[in-house]
Amino acid sequence: MSVVTDSADSTGELRDYGGESGGARIARRRTALIDAALDMLAEPEPGAVTVRGICARASLTPRYFYESFENADVLVGATFDMIIGEIAERALAGFNAGSSARGKVVGAVEAIVDVIQGDPRKGRVIFSDTLRSPVLAVKRTEMLQVFTDLTFQSAPEVANVSGGQQTLAAAHFQVGGLGRLLASWTEGLIDLDRTALVDICVQMLLPESRAADSPAARLS
Repeated sequence: MSVVTDSADSTGELRDYGGESGGARIARRRTALIDAALDMLAEPEPGAVTVRGICARASLTPRYFYESFENADVLVGATFDMIIGEIAERALAGFNAGSSARGKVVGAVEAIVDVIQGDPRKGRVIFSDTLRSPVLAVKRTEMLQVFTDLTFQSAPEVANVSGGQQTLAAAHFQVGGLGRLLASWTEGLIDLDRTALVDICVQMLLPESRAADSPAARLS
């Protein structure tokens, strides 16, 4: 393991080193720790995430672990939050960029798929049923609530529901169904390319898409 040391000036501030500020070094090490956590959590047969294991994977000493995280559970939670923050930001941007109900849903779904396809580790961490960490269980519950709240805002527009409890029910249905489909795709249980995956997600999320693709509609 390579050992890196930082030195501070008389005020306690980390000195610049090699043209890099102390704050930038801390941020870089934090990113390396999260990346190591992603690696460990995404392994085919993941074990316990420990400070020692993370430090070995990131080639850092425990000293630098504790400058960013209190313990391994905090790191796992931060890793999950990082993924969800990225997905939420990109999905909302994709949704807002659409000029029609279908365009909004396509934009949001494409953004989500692009995140988990671009780094399959992220999809595994947020969706895999084999990761049974208590921290991840809590985080997944929080994730479902966040995305249900976001979907609640758009459900009347894209699901043809009247509002109130119907909107809430539609939001839960959409989030649950989409999450289960993406989980199965992430685990390799469904063999679809990106275009086909996005298409089936949009069909399931938009009632009018299913109606338009039905045999009766095609014959009319």
